[in-house]
Amino acid sequence: MKQISIVIPTLDEAAHLGRTLEAARHAAEQAGLDCELIVSDNGSRDGSQALARRLGARVLDCPGLSLGALRNRGAAAAGGDCLAFLDADMEVPPDWLTIWCAVRQEDRADVLGLVHQAPPQAPWYARAWLQRLAAERDRPALLDWLPTANLCLERVWFERAGGFDESLRSGEDKDFGLRLGEAGARLLSLPRPTVLNWGFEGSWREWLGKELWRQNSQTQLLRKGRISLRRLRFPLLAAGHWTLDALALLCLLLGQPLAALAVFALGWLPAGLLSLRHAYTRQRPMLAARLALLHWLRLHVAGIALLMDLTNLSARRPSRG
Repeated sequence: MKQISIVIPTLDEAAHLGRTLEAARHAAEQAGLDCELIVSDNGSRDGSQALARRLGARVLDCPGLSLGALRNRGAAAAGGDCLAFLDADMEVPPDWLTIWCAVRQEDRADVLGLVHQAPPQAPWYARAWLQRLAAERDRPALLDWLPTANLCLERVWFERAGGFDESLRSGEDKDFGLRLGEAGARLLSLPRPTVLNWGFEGSWREWLGKELWRQNSQTQLLRKGRISLRRLRFPLLAAGHWTLDALALLCLLLGQPLAALAVFALGWLPAGLLSLRHAYTRQRPMLAARLALLHWLRLHVAGIALLMDLTNLSARRPSRG
């Protein structure tokens, strides 16, 4: 491998984009690679395009496209035999691409992803939520999908998987990763070194909004892929969570406050189990408590997203008559 093409989709990310580009170029220099930086811009108005060009990146002007489409446009324009996908707010470690070269040389995997974490100045909920991901990927392992916040792969695997699904509003990275696995690629997750995620949520409103966006393609993914317990697990949990909320409210209306309290408490059980499923969190009670709250909120948000998806699907169906 002599050249790697790094594709970075962006929309108004000038506050972070310079750091991302400079870290990526430094990683390529340390690995001895010719680095092609491609920024697929979705119509930024904050100077992102000018900043990217000043730092030596090739800019593709792609307003109004989905994330999957932005990544596909970047890959189509790329000339490298290997591709890397980075979010515009990620700061990769200096040895990021050196590790990727070693993984390829040792034939350990066909795709590589590193764990990302929030910087110390991020609010506790943003740091805790990324610590959840770190707990899930706390050792080197081959997984069935990896997020595209930072992802390295050979171009041939990108082409075999057919690229990203441009119709998905979100969840395109999970869909792409699952198709890579189905095509026979080995997806390696490494817990160290970590990537710094500077796009952390600065407020509860932003955190909830991002979760709503992340969850709003559940029915799309279910309709697109084969139905499996893995695909159904979280939507079913979210639906069950809202069912318990409705049951608790009904108990209150029927004058049964103790029963309502018991049902409400039962609704915390899935969130508690999700927060304690890794030894890392079980050994840190404060982190486990914070994650339980975040999982509880996430289940509610996922239920709202599922209802919105089903409502939109019903509205798009042609009426009979």
